[in-house]
Amino acid sequence: MRPMNRRTFLQTSIATTIASSFSLRAFAAEHKIGRIGLQLYTVRDAMKTDFEGTISKVAATGYKEVEFAGYFDHSPKDVRTILDKNGLAAPSAHVSYDLVEKKWPETLDAAKIVGHSYVICPWIDEKQRKEPSGWKRAADLFNRAGEASQKAGIQFGYHNHSFEFEPADSLGGKLPYDFLLAELDPKLVTMELDLCWISVAGKDPLAYFEKYPGRFPLVHVKDFVKDPAATSSFSGATGPSVKFTGRLADVGQGSIDWKRIFAHSEKAGIKHYFVENDEPKSAFDDIKISYDYLHNLQF
Repeated sequence: MRPMNRRTFLQTSIATTIASSFSLRAFAAEHKIGRIGLQLYTVRDAMKTDFEGTISKVAATGYKEVEFAGYFDHSPKDVRTILDKNGLAAPSAHVSYDLVEKKWPETLDAAKIVGHSYVICPWIDEKQRKEPSGWKRAADLFNRAGEASQKAGIQFGYHNHSFEFEPADSLGGKLPYDFLLAELDPKLVTMELDLCWISVAGKDPLAYFEKYPGRFPLVHVKDFVKDPAATSSFSGATGPSVKFTGRLADVGQGSIDWKRIFAHSEKAGIKHYFVENDEPKSAFDDIKISYDYLHNLQF
């Protein structure tokens, strides 16, 4: 073989360096979700009859994290044992407003046993929302709850639907979600952004990521399809101004541009992605479709 002269060596070295640089840039530009989670409300019917078996099936599908919406009469210690057995973590749980208001210390004690880092309130009753001081009362409670949970080493948070993006008469026409973001101490109360419901409300998640960077460490990932023939309008979640009807869909089967949203995950501060479908057709088939889509998604 003919020896390589100095000029050829330098040219080859430079070309290799440039090619490697491009390869590294291309690799760095591709991101994937490392640990995909499931909000167990999606499989709630199965949880009622076979709690441990359902947790096992969720883990077998590939999910690494779960978010609880009730323990179905299981003790926190038993829940933790079942999670550990299946190699799952439960960084978050949903609890009712009543528990936040009336049984907060006990709720935090249970959360520590199971291993939750976050406890999320997902709903404010419609009657309270219509009261002149309803939203203010909720914000005050949430800040107090956040202060107490912080002392316990747990982060408190709030999960939205679409009605928080409806102008509220009690707030002088202001959007309740904007009111909460302004009133809640970001050190005490974080936000779990439901990316479906904010999209159904006609708002752009990216605008909120830009205005409130780092405020959204958890997100709900579910899809939606406009469908005039749909039997459910989700009026309780959407609010009165959403005129179209539609249906929830498995992730990647609807109209939401997930690559566009998740390209800004770092700006939003997203750490946990929880798949959810409030009305699955076939729960275990649906969670697999959503998992497979997110597992293969690059952004």
